[in-house]
Amino acid sequence: MNTNRHWLRILLLLGLVAGIALAIAYRDRFDAALLEAWIHDAGIIAPLLFVLIYAIATVLFLPGTVLTLAGGALFGPVLGTFYNLSGATLGATLAFLIARYLASDWVTQKTGGRVKQLINGVEEEGWRFVAFVRLVPLFPFNVLNYALGLTRLRLAHYIIASFVFMLPGAAAYTYLGYAGREALAGGEGIVRKALLALALLAIVAFLPRLIGSLRRGPMLEVQDLIRMRDSGDKVCILDVRTADDFTGEQGHIPGARNIPIEVLRERMDELAEYSAHPVAIVCRTDKRSAKAALLLSKGGFTDVHVVRGGMTRWHDLGQPVTR
Repeated sequence: MNTNRHWLRILLLLGLVAGIALAIAYRDRFDAALLEAWIHDAGIIAPLLFVLIYAIATVLFLPGTVLTLAGGALFGPVLGTFYNLSGATLGATLAFLIARYLASDWVTQKTGGRVKQLINGVEEEGWRFVAFVRLVPLFPFNVLNYALGLTRLRLAHYIIASFVFMLPGAAAYTYLGYAGREALAGGEGIVRKALLALALLAIVAFLPRLIGSLRRGPMLEVQDLIRMRDSGDKVCILDVRTADDFTGEQGHIPGARNIPIEVLRERMDELAEYSAHPVAIVCRTDKRSAKAALLLSKGGFTDVHVVRGGMTRWHDLGQPVTR
């Protein structure tokens, strides 16, 4: 039985690689106008055919934007959004299941260190992580679908969170496709529809900043940080000053970790074990800390706090330091 499963995995992997290679080789022929004409001629089964094509395209790394625009042009803003979401979610689910079947056991057994910590952080956050990365596209959509399949996220949570939180982007690009078709056809209210399409795109473009700010926890008072640390909870005190300032006149909070903000983006993986745990950010006051909090929030960290007043406030309260 294990031998049969092993060969089935190999055949599935070879078929997937061949399909992706062909899709990449012929992606220049993936033309929206040709696709629209083909779907339009399908008659009553056009919606089902469109959803299936969208799903297959997602599995094979074909660009989803072309299909989303085509969905809006073919089916209008409401049905188009539903069909686009259905196709994208079905394709994302297939990619998730393929990755889980092919490699999740191997990943569980072989990974360790920071990669394992990162996977554990994603699994602990569960559907909230899926919701965040769907709203804020930190990683390419098609790659992310396979990557999440290597974790132990619940399938139902993955599907529901993907469908719900892909809605803003799907609605915006579907309406853009609809507005483009109306413009070419010379329909009424072109200016109004074009302005609405631009407004929807602006909202989607603003979402990463909005979600990033919402994911940052409230300002953390020094007394609250002391209670959090002394309670024994897993918390990372991150000092984002330079190395010289960290060991300089002000010193640093005992147990703090120093990663200067200038290199925080490159060294973020060092904090992977805290992706779902509190991170309290400290600098001289709190200006650099606010920038660091935004970077961590965009990087998928879920419980980020800026320590109000930083080391200056820590000294004012007479707290011990290490130099």
